Amino acid sequence: MRAHRRAATLPVAFFDRPAEVVARDLLGALVVSHVGGVPTTARVVETEAYLGHRDPASHGYLHRRNERNAALFGPPASWYVYLSYGIHWCANLVCEARGTASAVLLRALEPVEGIETMRARRGRVDDRDLCSGPGKLCQALGITRELDGRLMPGAEVVVLPPTVSPPFEVATTPRIGITKAADWPLRFLVEGNPHVSRRRAGGWARASV
Repeated sequence: MRAHRRAATLPVAFFDRPAEVVARDLLGALVVSHVGGVPTTARVVETEAYLGHRDPASHGYLHRRNERNAALFGPPASWYVYLSYGIHWCANLVCEARGTASAVLLRALEPVEGIETMRARRGRVDDRDLCSGPGKLCQALGITRELDGRLMPGAEVVVLPPTVSPPFEVATTPRIGITKAADWPLRFLVEGNPHVSRRRAGGWARASV
């Protein structure tokens, strides 16, 4: 973990791009949390892009802003954390210029370090299920509303470039768990990784990375 603490986070410029580009490029990156002073690290294996004011599935659709989604309209590389169905937290990284309201949802991570801490936070679940969903990964890494609106470079949870870049296949599918713009192909995942949230019927496009 000391190496991760010294490593530079992904730059703001990385996130100052269209959300669909950021979502794909985040695959393989490392999410490092120091919440509670306990380090946990996991690799990004699944993301979804939300395109802000022009996306009917986005919380910022048509520039609708309120107290709960204010962080979504913040600068690139900041966090937007919201409560889903009143049950679990979901962590997003804001993309593009301030006010655009586009972001990338972290859908699934592969545990790397601090796994015992993740197990304690998540309870009796299989290791493949520690971070295999937006709510699960937030619980495993200790992410709550406290992270909302924080700029990533100085936050308790940061994203680092991958330490290694092995070749893998990227699968692209429609987003899941939504009803509006549900056919837009904005979900990206590492093909064959056992830690993704779930597969979707109907197939998907693949591209080597």
